[in-house]
Amino acid sequence: MITVHDIRAKLAKDEATVGTWLQLPSADVAELMARAGYDWVAVDMEHGSFGRTGLPDIFRGIEAGGAAPFARLPEASKQNIKAALEAGAQGLIFPMIESRAQLDQAIGWATYPGLDDWAGPSEHPAEYRGVGYCRANVFGKEFDAYRQGVAKEVFLVAQIEHVRAVENLEQILSHPRLDAIMVGPYDLSGSMGLTGQFDHPGFAKVMERINAVCAKCHARMGLHIVQPDKAELKRQIGLGARFIAYGIDTVFLWKSAERPAV
Repeated sequence: MITVHDIRAKLAKDEATVGTWLQLPSADVAELMARAGYDWVAVDMEHGSFGRTGLPDIFRGIEAGGAAPFARLPEASKQNIKAALEAGAQGLIFPMIESRAQLDQAIGWATYPGLDDWAGPSEHPAEYRGVGYCRANVFGKEFDAYRQGVAKEVFLVAQIEHVRAVENLEQILSHPRLDAIMVGPYDLSGSMGLTGQFDHPGFAKVMERINAVCAKCHARMGLHIVQPDKAELKRQIGLGARFIAYGIDTVFLWKSAERPAV
C-alpha cells in the first residue's frame, strides 16, 4: 500500500505524485480507482454525494486498493476536518484557502496537541484537533500508535481557488506544515470572470504567477486535470506541477460508457 511517507518521498525527489478524485459514494468504485495505479484517491466531500456515516467504508475501499485515502473537505471547518480524520483520511485538501490566517486555523484543527513540533514561536495553533476514540485509531485500541504515526503525518494541501489567494500566496506557502497547494481551475477562473476559459491570456498569466511564486518558495504546486488527458498530464508535470489529481470517477465513467454512433 502507498503511504503518505511514500508520497512525501516522491516529492522530496522532485517527482510528481498523481492521484484521482471520487464523487460516487461507492466503496467498490473507490477500490477500483485505487487499484488503477494512483498514489492517492481523494473523496470529494464538497461536490460528491458523501455522508459522514459512509466515509469509513469508502476509505477502507481505497486502502484495499493500495492507495492513500485523502478527502477534499466541503469547507475547512473544525467539524469537517474532524469527521474526515476520524473516519480514516490520511490526507486533507482544504478548499478555498485565501489567507495565511485561514490556513493556520485549518491546520490547527487537523493537529493533535503536542504534535506541533513543526511550529515556530508564533505558529502554535490557537485551537487543536479534538482527542477521542474513533475508527482511525480502532476506537482506542491503537490510539497511541495512531497519534504518533498517521495523525502526525497527515498530508495537508491548500486549494488555491480565488484571485485573493494568489495575492496572499507567499504567506500561504510559508506555513511550515503545508505539504502542497492545488489550483482549482474552475473556481479560480470563475473568480476572474473567466469561468472555464483556461486558454484566456488573463488566466494563463495568473497560472504563470502561481508557478513563479511556488518556484521562489520551493513549494509543491498542484492542480486538478478534470478531463483525463495523458498529454496534458505530461505537459503540466513539465511545467512544474507535482501534486496532481487526474480525472474524476464520474468523468471516467461517462467518457467510457457513452454509446458509440452506429
